[in-house]
Amino acid sequence: MRVKDNPSRNSHKNEDSHDCPGSPRHRKVSARWVRDEACRPLVDEAPVFYPTAEEFRDTLGYIASIRPIAEAYGICRIVPPPSWTPPCPLKDEKIWGHTRFSTRVQQVDLLQNREPMRKKLHRKRKRRKQYFSRPRRRARPETESNGACGGDKEDKFGFQSGSDFTLQEFQRFAEEFKELYFGVKDKNPEDKKWRPSVDDIEGEYWRIIEQPTDEVEVYYGADLETGMLGSGFPKESSLSKDSKVNEYVNSGWNLNNLSRLSGSVLSFEECNISGVLVPWLYIGMCFSSFCWHVEDHHLYSLNYLHWGDSKVWYGVPGIHASSLEKAMKKHLPDLFEEQPDLLNELVTQLSPSVVKSEGVPVYRAVQNSGEFVITFPKAYHSGFNCGFNCAEAVNVAPVDWLQHGQSAVELYSLQCHKTSISHDKLLFAAADVAVRSLWEISVLKKENQDNLRWKSVCGKDGKLTQAIKTRVYYEEKRIEHLPAVTRIQKMEKDFDLDTERECFSCFYDLHQSAVCCNCNSEKFACLKHANVICSCKPDNKLVLLRYTIDELNTLVKALEESFDALQLWLSKNHSNTPLKNKYVEETRTSFSVEPINFGSVVYGKLWCNKDAIFPKGYKSRVKFLNICKPEIESSYTSEIVDGGLLGPLFKVSLEENPDESFVNASANECWAMVLQRINEQITIQRCSVKPLNSINGLQMFGFLSPCIVKAIEALDPHHKCTEYWKNKLTVVKKSSSNSGDNLLVGEKKSWATGSDEGEIADSFEAADELLLVENGNSLSDEEIQTVFRRMLKKANLEEMEVVNRILCRGSTSPLWRVAVETLTEEIKRTQK
Repeated sequence: MRVKDNPSRNSHKNEDSHDCPGSPRHRKVSARWVRDEACRPLVDEAPVFYPTAEEFRDTLGYIASIRPIAEAYGICRIVPPPSWTPPCPLKDEKIWGHTRFSTRVQQVDLLQNREPMRKKLHRKRKRRKQYFSRPRRRARPETESNGACGGDKEDKFGFQSGSDFTLQEFQRFAEEFKELYFGVKDKNPEDKKWRPSVDDIEGEYWRIIEQPTDEVEVYYGADLETGMLGSGFPKESSLSKDSKVNEYVNSGWNLNNLSRLSGSVLSFEECNISGVLVPWLYIGMCFSSFCWHVEDHHLYSLNYLHWGDSKVWYGVPGIHASSLEKAMKKHLPDLFEEQPDLLNELVTQLSPSVVKSEGVPVYRAVQNSGEFVITFPKAYHSGFNCGFNCAEAVNVAPVDWLQHGQSAVELYSLQCHKTSISHDKLLFAAADVAVRSLWEISVLKKENQDNLRWKSVCGKDGKLTQAIKTRVYYEEKRIEHLPAVTRIQKMEKDFDLDTERECFSCFYDLHQSAVCCNCNSEKFACLKHANVICSCKPDNKLVLLRYTIDELNTLVKALEESFDALQLWLSKNHSNTPLKNKYVEETRTSFSVEPINFGSVVYGKLWCNKDAIFPKGYKSRVKFLNICKPEIESSYTSEIVDGGLLGPLFKVSLEENPDESFVNASANECWAMVLQRINEQITIQRCSVKPLNSINGLQMFGFLSPCIVKAIEALDPHHKCTEYWKNKLTVVKKSSSNSGDNLLVGEKKSWATGSDEGEIADSFEAADELLLVENGNSLSDEEIQTVFRRMLKKANLEEMEVVNRILCRGSTSPLWRVAVETLTEEIKRTQK
């Protein structure tokens, strides 16, 4: 397993390294509570949920059950059943009194009311030292060419690195600060239990933000890696004979487990990304703040307050995210002018009262010890701590997140914003598991909680199906806009196995598709930036696709529970899938043949017959029963080699074991030899697969696939393979006379039908035969040019460019399909 580079920001510093006399740790607390000027915002409360012990057992199931209500608020609070009281390892004396953690100094009075840094520098005001912005979760070198992603960190407002503390020291410091600030001992000496309420602290916090009169600086132990200080939940290393402890170790609400629960697409992420899949700790004190932000990739987040004083949250529903951004830019124009990506830095507050005044809905939640807060996708949230406390947070991604995640990566591309995870990798991994789950349920008749959960997000309207359709839409549009001469090739499976690939320009993840050029093998672009990767000609560039559009459409159909599509997807992507039940009781009549090389036409009697042309060097791939293990499918390579005086020799090889090959002067006989071996093994191994009676060798080579037929025919534009073309014309004439229709389309031989591309083939044949046959004779090049020029004289430049794009795409393109169908309809309409 790879671990993403993420240099720790929490490495322990020398205890005195930041303990200068002016630090908050040594500074006397001079600011005081101004009770009469409280600015407590009046906003509605977010919903609170109280699951029963039974409901609480299924973490993602419960989150899904409350989502229809809670998502409209952006945030919500969950109060676990009273019986749920996980032990907290952080209270162990070895950690509590001896393990140190790092902090940040937060200037609370400057979170909203501050001057732009450059203006401040220009006026020669004293600049605070060691400012830094919040590091990205995945450390990568910044680009030099992209201004949107760069910038001088010293010119940005941020949080200064603070002192190191143990939990014991921080508790003492935090409680002393709070007592002095609110004058606890001065209020009522006789009432030793008096403490400021949450409302008191909230009113004072927003007074400091909106109407500061003094400098207020506090420490915050934020984004602490649990790998260093430890998690507040028991982990596997804590397993003991105590079954109660083990219950919490394995609980889905244990944030160490949440991200990788079955049903969370983050479970397909191979790396333990700190802060996304591995929880972060937050050690707070009074007024320590988390400023307005959304989660990376618009993920869900779950926050648990282990112990201590309350944490106050504010949330804006995801559908109003853009309104919140507009409000902040309106009220803090100078800050955003200086730093357009200010919200990515998590250093700026804006009062909920101001946000609400702009018509943006804001909701409040007060999280107490032992409670969870959920933030929903794209929901902006912020807040502060009321005193010493400890919280832990992590991200999670139920399937309904996928639509938000897609929007996030498209937005990041526009903003030149680096990603933390590969959205496509998670999306296609989830879809693949869902297809296997559907197969288990519908064919193998196996049902369990996991595969039923995946089935629930499939179907025509399923959330996973819709997410894949959206991704296919983006991919198809971008491929259509590539130059016509661009070469397309299947991507190697290990393309991004060891190295994450991203677009050199916008950082878009390249798991599904990438563009490269011969001039630089280490530079890659996304499909949107294919034209700017270099100055080379388009035909020097290569497009790499993990899944072709046809394969993606097969995936969509599989998720819609089409049996044929399920079968096809699994046979292509999982050769060890058991063939049982319905699958083996039916004899397959169609096969998906993938062309590898169309070869070149040789003119001679043996190199064609009435059914097909046999190009020298032709090569294709097809899935069929394994000759050694007939209960699984494997890939076979079919090819045509030059046999000299013997003419073409047909060769079939098992890809995983090329020594297992079959050669014959006939395509049918060659595949018959394969079938004979398979049937022998079925008998010997007593397999559940039934022996097959026959097989069509031309079909297995691909010579009955309409798209392959068209490509091979194009290799012989002057029709020198006379036996083939003569027979084709005879069939066309015969079908025309039988139909009594002037349109030369009738019943076709087997080469003109087949598989799921028959509809495209029908339309193509209608148009092609009109050009091909005129009074029994083929059209010459000059005649075709005359017809086209006459048609194109009536077209403008834009229309001619569209026609050129359609013709260049070839017969497998959706554009071609639409064009041919339209042409056929117009021919029929004109003939009436």
